[in-house]
Amino acid sequence: MARGERRRRAAAAEGARPLDRARGTGRRDGRASGARGAALAVVVLALAFGLSGRWVMAWLRMRRALTLHPAPPALPPDSSSPAVAPELFWGTYRPHVYFGMKTRSSKPLLTGLMWAQQGATPGNPPKLRHTCEQGDGVGPYGWEFHDGLSFGRQHISDGALRLTTEFVKRPGGQHGGDWSWRVTVQPQASGTSSLPLVSLFFYVVTDGQEVLLPETGAKGQLKFISGHTSELGDFRLTLLPPTSPGDTVPKHGSYNVFWSSNPGLPLLTDTVKNRLNSWFQHRPPRASPERYLGLPGSLKWEERGPTGQGQFLIQQVTLRVPFSVEFIFESGSAQAGGNKALGQLVGSQLTQALESHAAAFQERFERTFQLKEKGLGPEEQVLGQVALSGLLGGIGYFYGQSLVLPDTGVEGSEQKVDPALFPPVPLFSGVPSRSFFPRGFLWDEGFHQLVVQRWDPHLTREALGHWLGLLNADGWIGREQILGDEARSRVPPEFLVQRAAHANPPTLLLPVLRMLEGGDPDDLAFLRKAFPRLHAWFSWLHQSQAGPVPLSYRWRGRDLALPTLLNPKTLPSGLDDYPRASHPSTAERHLDLRCWVALGARVLSQLAEQLGEAEAAAELGPLAASLEEPRSLDELHWAPELGVFADFGNHTKAVQLKSRPPQGLVRVVGRPPPQLQYVDALGYVSLFPFLLQLLDPHSPRLGPLLNVLADSHHLWSPFGLRSLSASSLFYRQRNSEHDPPYWRGAVWLNINYLALGALHHYGRVEGPHKVQAAKLYHELRANVVSNIWRQYQTTGFLWEQYSDQDGRGMGCRPFHGWTSLVLLIMAEEY
Repeated sequence: MARGERRRRAAAAEGARPLDRARGTGRRDGRASGARGAALAVVVLALAFGLSGRWVMAWLRMRRALTLHPAPPALPPDSSSPAVAPELFWGTYRPHVYFGMKTRSSKPLLTGLMWAQQGATPGNPPKLRHTCEQGDGVGPYGWEFHDGLSFGRQHISDGALRLTTEFVKRPGGQHGGDWSWRVTVQPQASGTSSLPLVSLFFYVVTDGQEVLLPETGAKGQLKFISGHTSELGDFRLTLLPPTSPGDTVPKHGSYNVFWSSNPGLPLLTDTVKNRLNSWFQHRPPRASPERYLGLPGSLKWEERGPTGQGQFLIQQVTLRVPFSVEFIFESGSAQAGGNKALGQLVGSQLTQALESHAAAFQERFERTFQLKEKGLGPEEQVLGQVALSGLLGGIGYFYGQSLVLPDTGVEGSEQKVDPALFPPVPLFSGVPSRSFFPRGFLWDEGFHQLVVQRWDPHLTREALGHWLGLLNADGWIGREQILGDEARSRVPPEFLVQRAAHANPPTLLLPVLRMLEGGDPDDLAFLRKAFPRLHAWFSWLHQSQAGPVPLSYRWRGRDLALPTLLNPKTLPSGLDDYPRASHPSTAERHLDLRCWVALGARVLSQLAEQLGEAEAAAELGPLAASLEEPRSLDELHWAPELGVFADFGNHTKAVQLKSRPPQGLVRVVGRPPPQLQYVDALGYVSLFPFLLQLLDPHSPRLGPLLNVLADSHHLWSPFGLRSLSASSLFYRQRNSEHDPPYWRGAVWLNINYLALGALHHYGRVEGPHKVQAAKLYHELRANVVSNIWRQYQTTGFLWEQYSDQDGRGMGCRPFHGWTSLVLLIMAEEY
């Protein structure tokens, strides 16, 4: 999955051959002409001062790596603004926090929730919950319902507490409308005699010159916050008095407030923790007082920072469970436009709106995916709703600059180039995991959008348009997008840099293909605008990752052959530690990459034909035909001695890790020594011509692939297809002393989804393997769905991967990225 921070690695900053300018990028604007003029001036000056051609080329490569692509954008200008897309302006676009909302803006207004169970003793402060963490003991948690637009309901288990967070948006005005929250805290177990004292912390953060004006009432309670920003106009935030769940009678709460300059988004939690150090008395009527830790501040402006730093205003409400608290945002223009006449969206009106949205979600869900109609029971239907809601509730909006290492132009070059900042860009994207990977990953996003597209095609167009907006002048997109302070704070410094020579599987073409096949006019209009950028991206991939012989391809960016690594990883492939040639070299030919390029050529060729892009079609059509020609694929990747397709490179099987004190585990290479040959590593890579449906139904290679797929000694398990053959020397083997197996046997849902799609296809078209493919399809689908449902029932989570031995969830959780594909598997949408 190319999650660099999961393990320590020695990553080679490899370069690729000099790239030709990608064709088909549309007309150039004035800025591009100016950039070319500036570049020409630098070249002339360099020659005048006698600087070498190598220096000039390095400078030009760096400039291109750090320059945005000049093709027209796929989305309209200001597409994220409330004027263009008011229904999407506000959202739960902070996936790394348990509950919060923000605007789609480079300088957003942010709101969020923290909570803590009181009862602390000196030296044992309460645990403050805010950001989703892998090991904080919270869970299970996740969205029961989330429509990706205007409504969501989430449940969070935290020890003895069960929190429910809900929101509803109400359209109106010119600034994105109003919204209302309800947070309900109850004991986890019914009939609990000892009910804990709990503090909720509702906060609002601005990121610049925006105005916040709090107004308080008796007992320090914040009556409301007035505010104004250029994008939101006038607005008001109000925290209503707490009530018992399902009731409207106010319940006694104790209040604390704090108002300061914005300490920086990554420091919000620590700021509250450090301030939560004074004892107060909670004094409900007719009950004994209890002490609790509260914020010592007041609404006196404190810690004034530099001008433009922004503001941080937080209110703490403390009371005994069970209770509900509502927090509402009212837009001035929405109120003036008619929402005021509707009354505040609180109390019974909010309850009615939440129930109405929940019913509408369930009706739309069945209408879209038809799980009940297809015979799936209530439990599977709930699993499908949770999978979809978790994915939609994990969509984030990010803004910032990536750290990029430009291509040196000479692979293996010792030339030192420092990373530099990419221009600031926005990104609207799903995330793999709210707790561990709360940011955009390129090859994950294509799988995410296969699910989103079935639910809301507009959201998919928005996401694809934003990803294509990240192209640099060469057509490269960084595989991991670490944008903004919050995202950067969660990644170790050594993994922040994105290398402009490294690719990633072009999975965004999977939803593009669905758009092309669906024929929706809005989708086709979007693809027409997006085509120059899609073509530039594909052209960069095809050219920059070219292999040693024609029609071969090689992932740039394999790890160096260090003495501590069993098999140098190939992070750009997305399959991280999947075994490749034991000794990395420029002679390698990577089967999966060739198949991705073949799929890309096919999709772009069809799209060019559909759009009437004659020049591009004339270029892409022959390339697609050549890549899909069976003889070429056989010559480069069919390994007769293995009976399957395979990588090719400088390889030996005589490699193992041995303990050599004091170094620990080190790699030992025995005999026979490495030589150029096919790589014996039967697994997901071997299946790629089948997975991407590049084989003719009558291909003589299809039968052998189906046989190894169905063999329990190789890839078949009761829980799904394992990533590496159980008979492989690398099966479940560590890659280093500190690097456990990742793609070496575990069951991954994205590849199982591709396999099911391929089996579904070959089981429905005429050919000698139709019956076998159909039988395997039904058995594999049943295995995958039943195991994911069992693990969800047991743990309450969807997981990153699953054990091929007992089916248990492994890796990080919750993982509502591509594991949400279980919904499409149940719906039989491929």
